[in-house]
Amino acid sequence: MTTLDGAQVEVVRSYLLSAAEEMRATLIRTSFNPVIYEVHDFGLSMYDADLRLVAEATGLTFFLGANDFSLRKGVEYVGRENLHRGDVVLLNYPYWNAAHAFDATLFAPVFRPDEADPDADGDLVGFLCVRAHWMDLGAKDPGYVLDSTDMHQEGLIFPGTKVVSRGEPVREIHELIRFNSRMPDAVLGDLHAQIAALRTGERRMLEIIEKFGRDTVNQAIDRIIADGEARARAALAALPQGTWTAEDWVDDDGISDDPVKMRVTVTIADGRFVVDFAGSAPATRGPINMPFGATEAICKVVLKSLTSRDEPSNAGTVAPLEVRAEPGTLFHAVYPQPTFTLWTGIVAVELILKALAQGMPDLLPASSGGDVPGFMMVGLHPDTGKMFAVSNNDLVGWGGTAQHDGMDAATHVSGSTGRGTPIEVMEAKTGMFFERWEIREDSGGAGRFRGGCGLRRDIRFVTPGEFLTVIKKTKSAPWALDGGLQPEPNQIVVFPDTDREHRVSTKRTTVAVGDRVTLLTAGGGGHGDPRGRDPEAVRRDVAEGYVSPEAARDVYGVDVDG
Repeated sequence: MTTLDGAQVEVVRSYLLSAAEEMRATLIRTSFNPVIYEVHDFGLSMYDADLRLVAEATGLTFFLGANDFSLRKGVEYVGRENLHRGDVVLLNYPYWNAAHAFDATLFAPVFRPDEADPDADGDLVGFLCVRAHWMDLGAKDPGYVLDSTDMHQEGLIFPGTKVVSRGEPVREIHELIRFNSRMPDAVLGDLHAQIAALRTGERRMLEIIEKFGRDTVNQAIDRIIADGEARARAALAALPQGTWTAEDWVDDDGISDDPVKMRVTVTIADGRFVVDFAGSAPATRGPINMPFGATEAICKVVLKSLTSRDEPSNAGTVAPLEVRAEPGTLFHAVYPQPTFTLWTGIVAVELILKALAQGMPDLLPASSGGDVPGFMMVGLHPDTGKMFAVSNNDLVGWGGTAQHDGMDAATHVSGSTGRGTPIEVMEAKTGMFFERWEIREDSGGAGRFRGGCGLRRDIRFVTPGEFLTVIKKTKSAPWALDGGLQPEPNQIVVFPDTDREHRVSTKRTTVAVGDRVTLLTAGGGGHGDPRGRDPEAVRRDVAEGYVSPEAARDVYGVDVDG
């Protein structure tokens, strides 16, 4: 067997990454649902025959990290011996799928055909996985489930069910999906888009093996994974070593108004990255509980950002990770505990960083806006008479660092390449009209390097329906670092300037024509004493509308009028 040199390994890796990106392009171009083709709420991954991650496309980081867990559980449930060439399997059982029921994972085995026996499956060479958010699958409520108390209220469940068998669609399963969805055309369209992405990946994987040979590809994969692990462990060794603990709170569980405690202890030592959620709340009655695979995924996001943020992911890059959470607790849901509003994981990313920042404040930013301010409208479209459910994840400010200001109005740090839904799409497909969308002055936490600013969004409804808000960080402020100041937390005000005005966090609100809502997203935390900020930077902030003249004078000590 010929030993590969580094250049040959990189060529194979580039081919694999290109194949994953082609899967991504196929999904975007063929999906029906704006949350897929606009927001990029998906994750696509490629694996070898041993279920080791070898390549992935850019997508939602939580989904990508969860695919590894889901694939292992799905193959275990179905059984390798029951997988055949042309099969596609659907998995959305939350505790195996590492997500809620609407995040549908499809996976497929890849077989290299046997030229001597074309009817046989051939040689199993790998697996492909694509996860994407569907808009409706028979849950108790349309759009999004905010107050479920057990899994069976959250949608139709598939534990690992073939939707395509030996290349042929399984009609009975497709019809089961159709008759259990309020929006069957969109859901089935997205199902077929995911299948098309898998078929694209299958063709490309087989072409790569044909071009380079099975032995060469296997050797390259071994080297890629070994290199990923070596880099991750070396990067960990270069970081401060120690153990740090942090606590924070989730607003509520969707049933009661009581805050829910999160606690994490992070240890970096001996080439390992250990994240322990002991001390967090027991599993809640409402749907904010995290399947363990989802908890693993958020920890992968943090580990990857610390050790190999500029390198593609593979099984080696997360090899140093160890995650601990007792079954039946907030971070390890078990049947039948509800899991639909997984915003706990978004807030927990900041919790892990908060712990780490105690040991490396100059390496990490202050908290971002602390959450993803999500909203959605559900109703009947006046032009078609059909139900719509269109969502958006709004933008927040990022935290300041020891070197620079935080970004203004950006996707939350957990969102990777996720995007907001364009206003034009939301206005065309829903009954929302956007009267205002602008950066909020003084919304970023003050500091030597200030936090980025959040947004204000004013919505007026031109058709009746329901307005859903999904946010879990409105009662406590994002944290700052090294003497910086905390920003105000996220706020959602329904029916502003009326006698019905009140604030909500995660809520389903019935709206009529003419009703209005205001969303105020949080900025990031500040880093360092605001009085140490460069006065010229303060004057520039005032000129550009990020900081008011009053804050410049009172907080930063800079008189911009003098």
